[in-house]
Amino acid sequence: MPAVFLTGFPGFLGSALVKRLLDRHDQETTVTCLVQSKFRAEAEERAATIEADHGTDGRIDLVEGDITETDLGLGDAYDDVVADTAHVYHLAAIYDLTMDRAPGKAVNIEGTRNVTEFAVAAGVERYHYVSTVVVAGDYEGRFEESMLQEGQTFFNYYESTKHMAEVAVRERMDEVSTTIYRPGVAVGDSETGETQKYDGIYAFVEGLVDQGNTAVVPVPRGASAAEFNVVPSDYIVDAIGYLSGIDESEGKTYHLADPDPPSTTEMVRLLGEAAGKDRTIVLPYPKRLVEGLRGSLTPLLGESDLLKSGGLEYQTWPASFDCTNAVEDLEGSGIECPHFSEYAESLVSFYEANPDIGTEGMN
Repeated sequence: MPAVFLTGFPGFLGSALVKRLLDRHDQETTVTCLVQSKFRAEAEERAATIEADHGTDGRIDLVEGDITETDLGLGDAYDDVVADTAHVYHLAAIYDLTMDRAPGKAVNIEGTRNVTEFAVAAGVERYHYVSTVVVAGDYEGRFEESMLQEGQTFFNYYESTKHMAEVAVRERMDEVSTTIYRPGVAVGDSETGETQKYDGIYAFVEGLVDQGNTAVVPVPRGASAAEFNVVPSDYIVDAIGYLSGIDESEGKTYHLADPDPPSTTEMVRLLGEAAGKDRTIVLPYPKRLVEGLRGSLTPLLGESDLLKSGGLEYQTWPASFDCTNAVEDLEGSGIECPHFSEYAESLVSFYEANPDIGTEGMN
């Protein structure tokens, strides 16, 4: 029985993608999910729910493993899994803007090398690798889907390790048919607002919700001219689910980003409207002064997570993202990225109804 091999389950995007793959493939195709042992119980529960909802009993196969090991932690089962695999989807990564270099290198870089080697060994019909738009780093200007090594530097280890991981994938593209997907900054579902964790723009949501009818939100100077490229998780999953099934996607890189993103200032104001504020005042401040003040306190208080993550930089990001490949190949599919104004209320409503979700994802 042919199998699709997927990493990143039972994570939020991985779980959603499994549903799309079950729907798209015939009843003879199974989805084999590589699961870390610490997430085994959650994975079993998630798989059972998906199979019950989709009527696909027995088509999700869970195997314990670890992408940081050269055999993916599969041991004696490695060769059998290789032999059965026809497609590979690699989503697993540490997504933490404040992470240290060592775990990022082990998971994001070496883990990707190991999964890529698995795909090559399996001779798969297609290898699908999920990268990220932040591989652009501090690149200034229009970052095209064909670009990768453009002399940019990086704000944090998440960016640099994901960049190096994509470099590693591209180095093997002459050995295995590959498609690369670079999502924008993921937020909740555009309809329900559901998300696995609150990070990124949710700091703005929290600040707005906690204020009265007139809200004041500080942003760095230059935020009114900088694009803040976020995308709802359902768009990312729907796009990957569709694009991975068409011949035209072979060898391409897709920016699954918003072709018409708001500026940081516009985004904050839209979130303010969604939160029911009568007035949202966006207050510019000198970013470098704040960085200097916080930096001077580092010896006493430790390194600021905001500065370590590069969080200030994303609010005045110099890059914008060309989405030509994605827009052209999604045409006619009914899948397109909604404008932020269309789903901002869903994000805020979910946050208000679920205030206890944390900032930690599944790593």
